[in-house]
Amino acid sequence: MQALTTKIKQKALELGFHKVGMANVDTEYEDDAVNHLQTWLALGYQADMAWMNNPKRLDIHQCLPGVKTVISVALNYYTPYQQSEDKKHAKISRYGWGRDYHKVMQKKLKALSQWLENQDHTIQTRYYVDTGPIQDKVWAMRSGIGWIAKNSNVITREYGSWLFLGEILTNLDLIADQPHTEHCGTCTRCLDACPTHAIARPFVVDANRCIAYHTIENRSEHLPKNIVNNLQGWVAGCDICQEVCPWNQRFSQETDIQDFQPYSDNIAPNLEELVNLTEEKWQQQFPASALRRIKPTMWQRNARANLEEQGN
Repeated sequence: MQALTTKIKQKALELGFHKVGMANVDTEYEDDAVNHLQTWLALGYQADMAWMNNPKRLDIHQCLPGVKTVISVALNYYTPYQQSEDKKHAKISRYGWGRDYHKVMQKKLKALSQWLENQDHTIQTRYYVDTGPIQDKVWAMRSGIGWIAKNSNVITREYGSWLFLGEILTNLDLIADQPHTEHCGTCTRCLDACPTHAIARPFVVDANRCIAYHTIENRSEHLPKNIVNNLQGWVAGCDICQEVCPWNQRFSQETDIQDFQPYSDNIAPNLEELVNLTEEKWQQQFPASALRRIKPTMWQRNARANLEEQGN
């Protein structure tokens, strides 16, 4: 299997993936991932994200019976633009600046899966990019892609944490990579910088206190007061814990994927304009965008909350 494993990695890189690694499903890993997830769910840290409680997330065999290997891949999405500090402008998380990463990643994953299945009629695959009930960050670490940081993002030595993750499950018994070791050390910058203290403790994020969760997933008419008081311009996600990370400050490099370059209106939109965002304007401003998950009324709510925080 060594030759095929090498061949798969070469093909993944040819298709434009920046990182690729393998993990055997039946290996006894020492990361305590299942217990960690169960504890997180028991504490209610998933907030209203009920899909996180899917039992398949605890047993990858339920996603693909007969699965033996997870092929993890990653795409660097970093672009060198900076958030505006003008209080008239809103802040959008970097991941949403350009084309919807699901579309970009799925196209590459589909190509790799089809190529792999064409090698032999007995080969089975199933691929995901944020679309299946598996612990993608855990499998990325097990595959040697990077390590899960104290802010719960995956950090790589080459790109920091500005990464989209995907995986292909297969019934092939491929040669596994060494799981990545953790390299956050004694650093607590992400915990210290979070204005809502959403990182309850190292490696554990409470979505109930997370700006990213509330601006993207919270469907309520109003945001909680502790969130409103700490928005700092964020209307779609939040990158604070990533921006302060030393690994990102030292090792971020611009992506070579043109689709991830920002749409012009996404870097620093006007808060007043977002308060009055219409359905028609929403359709125009966020084409083929992961930000379409945030509906027009939510954009209005998030922008209005920022203006209220500023006293406007």
